[in-house]
Amino acid sequence: MRARLRWALAVLCCSGVAGAFPHVVKKGETLASIAEAVYGKPSYERVLVSANALEQATTLIGMRLEIPANPRRRVAAGETWASLAAELLGDPERADILSIANDSSPWLVPPEGAEIVVPYNLRVEVGQGDTLVSIALKYLGKREHAWVLDRYNGLKGRQPKKGELVLVPLSDLQLTDEGKARALAATAFTRTEATGSAREAQRRVEQELPTLFADVNAGRYVDAVTRGNRMLTYGELAKGQIAQISRQLLEAYVALGARGHASQACRALVETSPELSFDPVYVSPKIIAACGDATLAAPPPAGSR
Repeated sequence: MRARLRWALAVLCCSGVAGAFPHVVKKGETLASIAEAVYGKPSYERVLVSANALEQATTLIGMRLEIPANPRRRVAAGETWASLAAELLGDPERADILSIANDSSPWLVPPEGAEIVVPYNLRVEVGQGDTLVSIALKYLGKREHAWVLDRYNGLKGRQPKKGELVLVPLSDLQLTDEGKARALAATAFTRTEATGSAREAQRRVEQELPTLFADVNAGRYVDAVTRGNRMLTYGELAKGQIAQISRQLLEAYVALGARGHASQACRALVETSPELSFDPVYVSPKIIAACGDATLAAPPPAGSR
């Protein structure tokens, strides 16, 4: 039960950014045939097994699978590997893994406009006799990459126990032409499937807003960024909801030093609340700087209207 709880927490923390698309199993398909079709590598069935928490490589007709993939992301002005890792991977400490996946180093500044690969956080439950070395060999292809798993999961040299969950950052999930076509078709299907679900999306946001506020107030900025961006993907939201989420994202990004993302959050905030103004007496100068003094001027003195 504790392992499953950790798994659920891992999903909530990190799955909002890493790319994946759904696939419904058809007659005659196996995990190996699906892996060969989308990745060109039938051996990647092991990735599908772990991504879908299956006990073994068996499927049933009509089963809905998550197909992991590596989305791309354009680097904005002012972003660093740490700020990108905080947004995309859930932890700024994963900057080294993200930079290495993109043939760079954490101390270098990612070029503005560069397209980077976002690793997929594969959730792997540790089995009997599993070690970081064996997991690294199975999913990363080299025993020497055990250090990646240690660093990525903050284990600090500790071997995970049976039933524990570890995240494996996969950055080589290149899709075949057929895989890309399936991903596009699945995206279109998902959008169609979501039509008319605005009320449900807005209800979910209302339920999560208190937690988002609590994350920011408690200084859990990475959690707030992950949660806020996930909430924005729920569907068609009310302008007021977008404004509230954007306001919290603005504060979180400023606290994390992600100036580019803070500016984007501010633009979204202004678009939904054009009458908004920030009083510099009460609002952080960093927030005003991120938004731009011309965009969010201080309110006029009382009685001047």
